Amino acid sequence: MCGNGALGVHLGTGEHLFEAQLSVPAQRQLAEALLQRLPEAVFVSVREGGETFVAQEGYADLADFNDHKRDPDSMVAHTVDQVLDQPSLKFIVRHPGTDNDELVATIRGLGLSGFEVTHSGAPFVEVLAEGVTKAWGLARLCTHLGIAPDEVLAFGDAPNDAEMLAWAGHGVAMADAAPETLAVADQVTGTNIDDGVADVIEALTQAPATHPDRAMQPDQAARTTQPEHPGRTTQPDHPGRTTQPDHPGGGQRPGAPLR
Repeated sequence: MCGNGALGVHLGTGEHLFEAQLSVPAQRQLAEALLQRLPEAVFVSVREGGETFVAQEGYADLADFNDHKRDPDSMVAHTVDQVLDQPSLKFIVRHPGTDNDELVATIRGLGLSGFEVTHSGAPFVEVLAEGVTKAWGLARLCTHLGIAPDEVLAFGDAPNDAEMLAWAGHGVAMADAAPETLAVADQVTGTNIDDGVADVIEALTQAPATHPDRAMQPDQAARTTQPEHPGRTTQPDHPGRTTQPDHPGGGQRPGAPLR
């Protein structure tokens, strides 16, 4: 599953199982409206299954190799019209001096429709076709594989993981996840640097039961915590599952977000 859920690829054959693209009218309308408010905004169109990267002139000056795993010097400069003239798997928006949460709020505040907007913690915002999220892509992948939602264990930390954790039968957020991702999780584990994913997987594979909710061992109860969810209840047979040890300095390992 690629492109924040917009593309499913069979790794053996290369077949595209599903794909959703942001239309030219939707991205053009968004860009024109946003430039009225933030004239220094720059854009990238990610096309052809992620193989083509069409960056607006000036984007490379703001980018670092780790942003897209691409050398900024290799980013050919295009005019904004060239960036907007074809549909995008992902439409990237960036503005110097504006953080992601503020930029997402500004785009949503334009009052436009026809797209979804989110971010992964990287220094840019991602715009996708309307209705497309990681949950949208995961649902299609599971349908293709014959897997029911309640059979899915999903991990995440960034805002773009929130819909996926809410959709999955058991959604696990990292301890340092974004607030909106923590809010929908069934369980919170340790940070990446504290091997939080491994804790949950080990508990699941070592337990005799197969359901994630029933997989916690008593000696691992202190490793995870359960966020407060109105309307969600803790399993009565796991009273100790709601504690979380302190992790001094246990922030997310730089350069290793779950996306």
